[in-house]
Amino acid sequence: MLFFCLGFAALFLAMAGMRFLVLRLEWISAVTALPGTGEAYFVAAARWSLSFALYGGVLFGLVYAIREKVFAPVAALCIVALSLGLAAGIGRGLESFSNVPARRAPAERKLGEPGLILANPVRPYGTAIVLLQGPDEPARARVVAVPNSPMLFQEEFAGLDRSLVHLPPALFNTEIPWFLQSVAVDLRLNAENLQNRLGEGTPSFLLYAGALLFLLVSLRFVLRLSVWPLANLFMGLLAFRGVLALETFFNSREIQDVFGSFLQGRMPVSFAVPLIFIAAGLLAQLYSSMAYLARRNSGNGSV
Repeated sequence: MLFFCLGFAALFLAMAGMRFLVLRLEWISAVTALPGTGEAYFVAAARWSLSFALYGGVLFGLVYAIREKVFAPVAALCIVALSLGLAAGIGRGLESFSNVPARRAPAERKLGEPGLILANPVRPYGTAIVLLQGPDEPARARVVAVPNSPMLFQEEFAGLDRSLVHLPPALFNTEIPWFLQSVAVDLRLNAENLQNRLGEGTPSFLLYAGALLFLLVSLRFVLRLSVWPLANLFMGLLAFRGVLALETFFNSREIQDVFGSFLQGRMPVSFAVPLIFIAAGLLAQLYSSMAYLARRNSGNGSV
């Protein structure tokens, strides 16, 4: 229990700090800053990190239980109970923190100061303009950063510069790999879904999070498929990534509409995804039990 709690807290704090730094850099690069934006980004980073810690804590808890040969049912119950307690406690704390009134804004806020950078937020790798005199005098001295060319200094803007036409977008920083972007998006959607369940009430949250954790714990057999611990950890990461993708898929609006049309009011739509997770977890537990009995009868089983 101590190892799991410490691992969960370390993952949560590390990822919350990294996520907050990323969000703060995006906030600083914006033209204006709303009051309380720092607190809002802190809550968003903590919620995102809670989802990451939930998956990561279960994974490393299972790896530790297998390595120390902890009795499987006891390890599963401890991991599920601790995960639910930590997730519910942190979620309630973030919900209370987000309800704290933000700081009052000053009477006047300037749009920007000298050195303001203008860029397209939809295409962040495109051409950027630096207003050296600020937004009050946009036609005065400025620096234009164009793709594959040195920066251009213009003392005064006298109209459209023909040298800036038909140029490809500038690459100011390296693009994030698609795989990492998809993981970040799925974690954000998972965090929002957990927060919505928590807002619906504790029973709804316990049902959904408990079913999800039951499915994750049921994948314990994946971490014992080979004799190489590193290979088992890699396969466990892939399995958990698949569960995260399935969670995003099942909670999408289109799939929820399909569930609603299929159930026809016979049961709440919010019960559909937890029941699917429980059924998949039972199948995984059945497979794990049958594989254990087969190894034991052949004389190669291990507890």
